[in-house]
Amino acid sequence: MGMFVDWGFYAVTAGEWEGKKIAGIGEWIMERADIPVAEYEPLAQQFNPVKFNADEFVGIAKNAGMKYIVITSKHHDGFCLWDSEVTDYDIIDASPFKRDILKELSKACKKQGIKLCFYHSIMDWHHPDGARCFKDEKARRRFLDFTQGCVRELCSNYGEIDIMWYDVS
Repeated sequence: MGMFVDWGFYAVTAGEWEGKKIAGIGEWIMERADIPVAEYEPLAQQFNPVKFNADEFVGIAKNAGMKYIVITSKHHDGFCLWDSEVTDYDIIDASPFKRDILKELSKACKKQGIKLCFYHSIMDWHHPDGARCFKDEKARRRFLDFTQGCVRELCSNYGEIDIMWYDVS
C-alpha cells in the first residue's frame, strides 16, 4: 500500500477560475478553463506551502502503513517541484517557496524507510514546443531534449527512485 500525492501549484486555484467552479480534477484547470500560459504562469508566485514538513509528511504515511510515496514531480502544466537546471519554471525559481520539495522528501523517505516514486507528466502545456512537437521536427527535438533533461535530473539527484510513473494523457 502506498500514498499517491498529486500536488502542484494548480492547488492555488482550488478548482475555480475567474469566480467560476471548473468541472473536473484540479490539476486539469489550465486546460479545462482554457487559461493561457501567460495568465496561468503567475499563479506560481502564490504557491508557498510554508507548512510543508517532509519528515512529518513521510511519518504520517509510514504510520498509516504505507510502503511508498508517489509524488507529482511535474504535471501537465509544466511546473516542476524540484530545482531544475533545464527550466526556471520550478519551485525554486518561479515560486516564493524556494525549497526543493523532492530533495526534502527524498531525505525523509530514506531516513524513515519509505520508497520514493515520482509521477512525471511527459505532456507539458507550458513548454513552447510541447504542442508543436508533433508537427515540427526541430520542436520535437527541443522538447525531447527538455524532457530527457528533466528525467535525467530526477533519476540522478534524489537517490534511489523506486518507480517513475509517466503520464502522457
